[in-house]
Amino acid sequence: MEKDRATYVVGDIHGHRAELTAALHAEGLVTPGGDWSGGRDHLWFLGDFVDRGPDGIGVIDLVRTLADQAAEAGGKVETLLGNHEILLLGMHRFGDEPIPSEFGPRSFARSWSMNGGIDTDQEAITDEHVEWLISRPVIDLVDDHLLMHSDTTQYLLWGEDIPTINEAVQDVLRSDDAAEWWEVWRRMTTRYAFRGPEGETAVDELLTTLGGKQVVHGHSVIADQLGVLPTQIEGPHLYANGKALGVDAGLFVGGPCLVVSLPWSSAS
Repeated sequence: MEKDRATYVVGDIHGHRAELTAALHAEGLVTPGGDWSGGRDHLWFLGDFVDRGPDGIGVIDLVRTLADQAAEAGGKVETLLGNHEILLLGMHRFGDEPIPSEFGPRSFARSWSMNGGIDTDQEAITDEHVEWLISRPVIDLVDDHLLMHSDTTQYLLWGEDIPTINEAVQDVLRSDDAAEWWEVWRRMTTRYAFRGPEGETAVDELLTTLGGKQVVHGHSVIADQLGVLPTQIEGPHLYANGKALGVDAGLFVGGPCLVVSLPWSSAS
């Protein structure tokens, strides 16, 4: 990493644009009005912009604007897809079309409704939003950090290297195969692979296959992992013998919006 720039990650926003802007401003990355002020710094969003909060599409619009402004300043803003982006897109494309299943009726509309879907997000999404979203990766390697949304090893079912995984998911999202879309949604809703006595082994499988020294993820609320209230969370959750870093502080349930500098340590 270049000495004159920093790298930051942000977890699940779930429609809370004002809180995101305030957190980025506190870190010096945007102005009070939400314009990029981070210079050559790099900022990564780990997905879940939408659902459960008031303005998911507004969050996407902010992130896209910041990406353009950062590029002009010599910085970078990048985005991974989360499972709720898959749900948003699936609802937009397939609605209540039945998905073949041996386990009873299911559809994107049903899951979208059950998982905090917001009508105004569906009303505001455009073809331009759709194209931008399906062009995003689901996983990437930044310095020694393997960035992903979900704390799962299911990404490896799409391939054994990062380009193959990203291409496989993008191919599905450019298809009309509702069952394959559903499989993307299902895999990315799984969680907690890095917890418990086998957690470090699961992380090692990902790092050995895809590279990096630490997995950084959102998706699973830190308070749920620790058994405390979201309002008690003050920083990311380092676990699996230091090989996993969770950054989702549960903004939609009252936790803070964490903007985490990498590499992270408890002293930072």
